[in-house]
Amino acid sequence: METLTFEVLEAEGNGGAIGVLRINRPDRMNSQTIRMFSEYGEAAFALRDAPLRALILTAAGTRAFCAGFDLDEIHRITEMGVREFLKFQETATGGIQGIRHLPFPVIAAIHGPATGGGMALALAADIRLIDPAAKFSAAFVKVGLSVGELGTSYHLTRLLGPAVAAEIGYTARIVGAEEAVAIGLANRMVPTDDLFEEAVSMARLIATNSPGGVRMSKRAIQRNQEITSYAAALELENRGQALMSRTTDMPEALAAFKEKREPRFTGE
Repeated sequence: METLTFEVLEAEGNGGAIGVLRINRPDRMNSQTIRMFSEYGEAAFALRDAPLRALILTAAGTRAFCAGFDLDEIHRITEMGVREFLKFQETATGGIQGIRHLPFPVIAAIHGPATGGGMALALAADIRLIDPAAKFSAAFVKVGLSVGELGTSYHLTRLLGPAVAAEIGYTARIVGAEEAVAIGLANRMVPTDDLFEEAVSMARLIATNSPGGVRMSKRAIQRNQEITSYAAALELENRGQALMSRTTDMPEALAAFKEKREPRFTGE
């Protein structure tokens, strides 16, 4: 890939492998290009069946997580016809959707700005860890677009509620690190030097649990954001629990608890 890098961290103990997907344009504040949006989808497709227990989504350098679309390429969008632009939008949203729908948890480690499309990418993660320099802005209206871009209006509304989402979307104002944690846009703030290791520690903690249980938990949480019926939510949960009770990991977990030892999960 031209704009992203990928590596696998070695497993510890009984935990499984952890992937690290890194935006790699530090000289341009990791800003997005047309090629990068395609590579999101390519990476997600390659990883969807990987035996990973979690993925850390982060960026190279120290200046920014992702400063949105690279303005040196913005002219290419304005020159597109309607059909060509729609195709580009579908590629871009499909790439971010692919990352969001990975079957294992995605932890974003965000340093510095995550603006525009960078904010949309951060919102596609399940968990967001930030450093004190992190800041968010749904800057789409500043370039003549709307907050209905790359899933941002969907995620903001569900994370923050419609009123706060409206304020952030209409004003395109900057949300600093402390406010981001306070309103639920980020999970927690940690010192810059500790940010990546904190993400690794969280991924390793996740990896100590049943892989099937974690994957089914992610599926339940994501699907229940998309339905409004309590009865439908219960139906989804009931089916998931019935399936998990038939795995080898559940009796192993119960046996380990009784024997006061760590469980040996296989994911089968």
